[in-house]
Amino acid sequence: MNDRPLTLMAVHAHPDDEATGTGGVLARYAAEGIRTVLVTCTDGGCGDGPGGVKPGDPGHDPAAVALMRRQELEASCNILKIGHLETLGYADSGMMGWPANDAPGSFWQTPVEEGAARLAELLRRYQPDVVVTYDENGFYGHPDHIQANRITMAALAMTRQTPKVYWTTAPRSMMQRFGEVMREFGADWQEPDPAEAAATAEIGLPDEEITTWVDTTEFGGQKFDALAAHASQGENIFFLKMGQKRFTELMGVETFVRVQDTTGAAVPENDLFAGLR
Repeated sequence: MNDRPLTLMAVHAHPDDEATGTGGVLARYAAEGIRTVLVTCTDGGCGDGPGGVKPGDPGHDPAAVALMRRQELEASCNILKIGHLETLGYADSGMMGWPANDAPGSFWQTPVEEGAARLAELLRRYQPDVVVTYDENGFYGHPDHIQANRITMAALAMTRQTPKVYWTTAPRSMMQRFGEVMREFGADWQEPDPAEAAATAEIGLPDEEITTWVDTTEFGGQKFDALAAHASQGENIFFLKMGQKRFTELMGVETFVRVQDTTGAAVPENDLFAGLR
């Protein structure tokens, strides 16, 4: 018998990403005794600096921001009871179209094969039963999220491992509710122009295309606190404005698309480890 523990590996782009889409499953499965591994690909240096100073503005120091965000990431991992944190340390590429996209050493400029080889080492070390990352568009088109998907799928091909593989997503019904809540909590929230509205409508999937719905309501407090641990980015984390109770109501189910499986577990499913235990 193999006495290796059941293992979940989440591959994320930046510090704070672990909490937004997967904080619930990371906390839930850690509580169930499953080994949890977080891989964070970039240093988050394109985030806000102290006092909210923005990238490119005078006084923004990417190295100092990266150090601050590493400390916040470790605090978040402690809250979510993540067993192992692995950081690849690539430079944050910023949003699509930013000058940082083209910077030498940025994650976006890193050859997929190089990033995949480094992640493959971690796959061999931990031998995860479940791997979670973003879809091919990085959920909303962020270059580092797209790159995280690319290196994850390439690393899996390199190692020939066959864990269950999931891409994070959101049901379109929830995206509609999210827009309503944003208007409720943001008095100065403006309706997007038609082009932006059309792009937003393409985020997520129709409810019937989602394969996996995991109830993490019990861990909503941990997820909220993990997000709050990333205090330097609080201006950009809208969810914190709604308070823990409302946050848990809105974000208490995490949803995924299963893209690789050898268990034959029926879908829709309510457990990333269905068919494995």
